Formats: sequence, C-alpha cells, structure tokens
Amino acid sequence: MNIVESTLERIKPVSTELLEQAQAKLDNKTKPLGSLGRLEEFGRRVAAISGTLNPDTAKKVIFTFAGDHGVTDEGVSAFPKEVTPQMVLNILAGGAGVNVLARHAGVEVRVVDVGVDHDFNGASGLIDRKVARGTKNFAKGPAMTREETLAALKVGIDLADRCKEEGVALAGTGEMGIGNTTPSSAIIAAISGISARQLTHRGTGINDIALENKIRVIEQGLALNRPDPKDPVDVLAKVGGLEIAAIAGLVLGCAANGIPVVVDGFISTAGALIASELHPHVRDYIFAAHESVEIGHRFMLERIGAAPILDLNLRLGEGTGAALAMGLIEAGVKIMKEMATFEQAGVSEQL
Repeated sequence: MNIVESTLERIKPVSTELLEQAQAKLDNKTKPLGSLGRLEEFGRRVAAISGTLNPDTAKKVIFTFAGDHGVTDEGVSAFPKEVTPQMVLNILAGGAGVNVLARHAGVEVRVVDVGVDHDFNGASGLIDRKVARGTKNFAKGPAMTREETLAALKVGIDLADRCKEEGVALAGTGEMGIGNTTPSSAIIAAISGISARQLTHRGTGINDIALENKIRVIEQGLALNRPDPKDPVDVLAKVGGLEIAAIAGLVLGCAANGIPVVVDGFISTAGALIASELHPHVRDYIFAAHESVEIGHRFMLERIGAAPILDLNLRLGEGTGAALAMGLIEAGVKIMKEMATFEQAGVSEQL
C-alpha cells in the first residue's frame, strides 16, 4: 500500500452531529437566525472539521508550491519559465502579493520547491522537496511518470501530517509555476469531458493568437496521452504538474487529519479536484477561496461542489485568494466563539 492509498483510508465524513451542534450554538447568539449568512457556515464547518465547538484559529499557514512545466516550450505563456525561480525568491523575500495579503491576515507563507528547474542552493526559508526539474512537455508525451506523480502527492501529504503535529488550524494552498494554467485546463478537460476550448483562458494575459495555440496544445496533449478520467493519478501524470500534484496531496492530507483547507484559484483547484476525485469525502474539508477569472475554474468548482467565498476578478495565484478568504473564515469562527448569547447579554429572544 502506498502513502496515497493509506491516506485515503484515513479520510472520514465530517460529523453531521457537530455541524448541528455548531449551528445551535450560532442560533443562540444575539442576532436573528441565519442573519450572518455564510459567516455562520464557515464557523460551523470549521468546528465540525476540527472536531471541537471551540476551534483555535491562531495558527494559519499557506503553502505555495513551485514547479516548472515542459509545455511552456509550446509558447503557451506570456512569460518565460525563468520567472518561476525569480518569483520563488521574491516570495521568500516577502515581496510578492501573497506575502502582503498573508501579513494582513496573520498567515504564515511557506514556499515548497517540488519541481522548479533551478538550483536554489539552500535558499533561506525554502522547503526543498524537489521531485524533478519540472515536468516534460505533455504535447509530446506524458508530463510525469506515475512514480514522480506519487512522489509529488507524498510531498503534500507529508506537509499536512506535519500541520497536524504543529496544531495548524487552517491550511491554504498556493502555487508558482509559469505555464501552469495549461495543465490545469487539461486536467478539468480530461476529467469532465468538456472541450478544451470551453475551459481554456488567457493565463498570464496571452493574446488571441497565443490562446488559439494554447487550446491546440491542450487538445494535442489529451489526444496523444489519453488520460483516464476514472484514474485521477493517471490524469495528473499524463497532463498535470508537480506543484498541482503536491497541492492534491496537501488537500488529501488535510482531509485525513481533520484540518480545514482553503484552496486558492484555478491551479490550486485543479489539485483539489484531483483530491476530491480520489475520495468523495474530501470536498467536505475544502473551502474555495474565490472564483478566478480563468473560465475553467467555474467548471472545477461545480464538479467539486464548492461555493467560492470571494469573487474579486483575481487571477494571480500564489495563495493570494486563500489569504483573503482565511480572514473571513476566521471571522465566522470568532462569531461562534465570542459573540454573546441572548442570556449573557440580557436580550430577549425572538418570539
């Protein structure tokens, strides 16, 4: 039994009893029933996932997984792949969008090299879990071997297990990898059977000609590799990415450990989609941070059954949306924990 199989065996349904108890606690606060809308949903879900009506949300971590993609050789991105290690160093230095928003929300950012085609030479703060120096070009063959895919999934699972040991209350996903909207579009196309044209958008801002090329590349890769939609690991291996696999592993590991996981945008949701296809109960542990501008994202969210928390026309990735959403999720928990009851406040309940 490999680590993915053993992790899947640990995933259990979220307690409906705790969901009901958390909602009863919220209903006794000094407010009309349901008047705080989705904040109440966030509070009761965190309570049920964590197994307590008094969850401590102090420790929040976003993992930004980094990896390169061989499919960039096909001209699918507006930026060269050299930007991946440059942005990794920027995040490590605290200068990226995710750093700013994470500081604002009181969230720690951890950067994980799972597949960057670059030697970081022990860069301070970098978690080095490199499986390979990027994927292969899936327009010409499989992106990864199955062994590489399982190794990248293990990276995420291991980090989730460590989160449990550290007492992390909310884990978030982020990524950095030039070209990674292309494998993300290919993943949802392979799993859903919807055409690449309906699912593919501009990524880093490519023009119309480049977009047509990107669609062609995805169609070519799907036709050549024929990923099996009934085998999510096969889909990952054939047209996915190392950082996407690590995100899938983190989501699986969080579900196995009873940790709420806040999934960022399009690429992160590709990983969450793989995880939810591997086990039906995984989706109960997922908070969808936002709906991306990338048109394939809505199809992913619908398949997972996750309602996005924010809709801000975001398309940066890195974990930026997750940082913003964590603040709202924590707000829902604090309402449940800190808001006075009718009895405490001496307020008459509704008739």
